[in-house]
Amino acid sequence: MTANLPAAQSQDNSSRQALVMSTIAFTVCFAVWTIFSIIGVRIKQELALNETEFGLLVGTPILTGSLVRMVLGIWTDRYGGRLVYTMTMLAAAVATFLLAFAHTYQQMLVAALGVGLAGGSFAVGVAYVSRFFPAGRQGTALGIFGVGNVGAAVTKFLAPLVLLAWGWQSVALIWAAALVVMAIVFWFTTNDDPVIRARRAGKAAPARSFWQEFAPLKKLQVWRFAFYYFFAFGAFVALSLWLPRYLIGVYGFGIATAGMIGAAYSIPASIFRAYGGVLSDRIGARTVLYWTFSVSAVATLVLSLPSADYVVRGISGPIPFHFEIGPLAFIAIASVLGFFMSLGKAAIYKHIPVYYPQSVGAVGGVVGMIGGLGGFILPIAFGALNDVTGVWSSCFMLLFLIVVSCLVWMHFSIRRMERAAAVKTPSLSYAAE
Repeated sequence: MTANLPAAQSQDNSSRQALVMSTIAFTVCFAVWTIFSIIGVRIKQELALNETEFGLLVGTPILTGSLVRMVLGIWTDRYGGRLVYTMTMLAAAVATFLLAFAHTYQQMLVAALGVGLAGGSFAVGVAYVSRFFPAGRQGTALGIFGVGNVGAAVTKFLAPLVLLAWGWQSVALIWAAALVVMAIVFWFTTNDDPVIRARRAGKAAPARSFWQEFAPLKKLQVWRFAFYYFFAFGAFVALSLWLPRYLIGVYGFGIATAGMIGAAYSIPASIFRAYGGVLSDRIGARTVLYWTFSVSAVATLVLSLPSADYVVRGISGPIPFHFEIGPLAFIAIASVLGFFMSLGKAAIYKHIPVYYPQSVGAVGGVVGMIGGLGGFILPIAFGALNDVTGVWSSCFMLLFLIVVSCLVWMHFSIRRMERAAAVKTPSLSYAAE
């Protein structure tokens, strides 16, 4: 017993170090991934882009970061997170550096594709971190790792200051340098995960074939989790990117003020993801998701109400009045929405190691991919809706429809599972759902 104590302490130290460094690295990656939320506003002005073109530019890094998540997750399962994480950061750094030298819209779109590699780090971190912790602590650990979403706030706080002082190109150069430094620090301060070490020592089975990694993706449940994440994470990313533009257009804020307010949305919406992981471990991911979708439905419904002037036919004649959600009310409701999105993001990823412990990379990758695609598709949809409807709040109308669909699908799926469990084994309980 005593002889095993140093080994146990060493494992705890490795687990803690892996979690801390992965979270910091993800914060830097997320800051780079959302860089266009700030510099995109200035680029829009310089190139005279319309709303749809702006939405495409902002969403392009999100597209790359989404599409590569499944492959990066599988590579992490096979080759280890330490190696894959480091290489992902270095590749994204090169693209971010080249962005500073782009001059045309087409060149910026190509560079944005490479910048998006930073977003793929999420799938790497999930697969890497989860291997260091037992099932009962994975919700908390992955929730803490997800706090790296706060990188969006880092960009919103610091990028406007750099942009106003030295131009948007300097933002790209500094963010690229930060990625390189982080990659080097990560490589020299972390260890390979326990599974990779066991394989090298011949104490664990070799990695499965590449095609076997995809087997769980045949289950509808995986895609249901992915649809939840399309809202909880995809809409969070979309709003992180879109809020500065929304605040400037609706309330007339300057870019620096809009960036600060956008950061104020992103920070609690990121930090409380760790709390969502703790709650999921304690009361169950199902309960957390019910609260997430219910409150989000109410919040998006309120925010979708457009400003309007009404005339009521009163007894003594017409009675005009004006309805508008003021900036303080908007910020308060958006913050509540962001808070519950954070809880939901953690709850969704609590499910994955419980149901698919041998396929966290593949399942986590595809769920993250679909969620990331939400961050790509939704900003474009927001811009297109603005062009088509001319109503700023149309973006929240779309989010309302999505979250209600999530709530209905989840509720009926859970009821079907409960009926099936009651028929087969009345004592069976679902750990995550």
